[in-house]
Amino acid sequence: MELPIDSDHPSWLTVAGTFGGYGLLLVVMFVLLFVVPLAIFSVL
Repeated sequence: MELPIDSDHPSWLTVAGTFGGYGLLLVVMFVLLFVVPLAIFSVL
């Protein structure tokens, strides 16, 4: 059985870009908020 989804539609590229950008933003925020302070305080 084949799903009636048009996987070539440009909206799927938009969905992938949205999740990719949001994931990248979360990784950058995690590094800035947790990894950088940990590195600074572990040196002190």
